[in-house]
Amino acid sequence: MLKRLKTLALSIKRDGLALWFAYRDPRTPIFARLLCIGIVAYALSPIDLIPDFVPILGYLDELILMPLAIWVVLQLIPVEVIDESRQKADDWLRARKPKPRNWFGAALIVALWVLLIWALWSWLGPVPR
Repeated sequence: MLKRLKTLALSIKRDGLALWFAYRDPRTPIFARLLCIGIVAYALSPIDLIPDFVPILGYLDELILMPLAIWVVLQLIPVEVIDESRQKADDWLRARKPKPRNWFGAALIVALWVLLIWALWSWLGPVPR
């Protein structure tokens, strides 16, 4: 069972990287490309929407949300683009190149947290003195 989980984790890692290649391919439909950009920005961001130190919820995005999002987008991309992108991802991983970073994704996550904190502050109002 452990070997099966390891294989599944590696395929998710490869498919996440394959989306990075697929969104650059002109044969990828616009809607799928936009979803790819969002998923890749989040997956390659050094900052998580739900920090990993948060009990249980911290790993929810890595265990459930990211694989589900990757699966959905893979259904929207032409098979030949996915095959080529997976091959490029396999080559990248075999060469042991470092995971690409996406600082735009990190900035987006920070902006979402700031917006959430501002919304809560506005909703709750200033703290009385």
